[in-house]
Amino acid sequence: MERLGHINPFAKRDSHSENSVITYKVLTLLTWLLSVIVTIYYTYEVPHDGHLRHGRIWDQNYWYFSGFAQNYLITSLFWLFLFILQLVYITHLFSTNVETVNAACSVGSHFIFNNLLHFAFVMLFVRSHFVWAEIVLIINFFNLTILYFRHNTYPRFIHMPAVSGPLAWTFVAIYWNGAIMVHHPDHTVARIFANIFVWSILVYGMFFIIIYKDYTMGFSLSVLSASLGVAQFFNKFIAFQWIFAFTIMAMLFVFTVLVAVPAWTGKEVGWGRRQTADTERAPLLADS
Repeated sequence: MERLGHINPFAKRDSHSENSVITYKVLTLLTWLLSVIVTIYYTYEVPHDGHLRHGRIWDQNYWYFSGFAQNYLITSLFWLFLFILQLVYITHLFSTNVETVNAACSVGSHFIFNNLLHFAFVMLFVRSHFVWAEIVLIINFFNLTILYFRHNTYPRFIHMPAVSGPLAWTFVAIYWNGAIMVHHPDHTVARIFANIFVWSILVYGMFFIIIYKDYTMGFSLSVLSASLGVAQFFNKFIAFQWIFAFTIMAMLFVFTVLVAVPAWTGKEVGWGRRQTADTERAPLLADS
């Protein structure tokens, strides 16, 4: 079992060898570039291979408009912000501080896997392979969930770009792509289901805000809820979905602020999970 732990790239480790650090540097940077390049490329270009209906990322969003369709501008800005934060995270792999490097490497395997799965999702999504894209998203959801519960006490420079940000997106994307996967995503029955399941975004976000005091998750989900609300509003004014989405956004934002402000000012919030003795490493309290 001990030997298996050394072989398993996803095993939790407090320290890393020089060769492991070099491997993480190379693979993290390469897979991040792969994820960024394919996302940007298919934002503007259409794939020309295969036989199914192809489209750019946001063409698919509007051709198969559903109760979980996103606003292209808000979600694109969210991803741009996330990619920049991920680049900042990658720079910490090259730090001269051993503790910083070890912390960055600790999430490296899951982050590399996330990048590869995001690449696969985009490639499948723009080629209208929505069922396979959904399977990829679900696999990544489990990958990032395991990562979250293993490493939810690392500093913000790791937590937001490598853990909570991608996890929030993957949770919302499962609904987004899943709704498109339905044969008639804008059908009345699909709309009713969307009106119900959209509230899971609030429940999911509140879980992390209350239990883990994770305002980074609250911020990410509130932005994605705003994107959902704007898209639904401009598509169908007389509908419940945009009202629900904006309500969810507002509630998540308020609770996010209630957690974030005391964390920034160094004051303890009176509810939620009690902090461990290692609070200086908590993602909501430490900057680096």
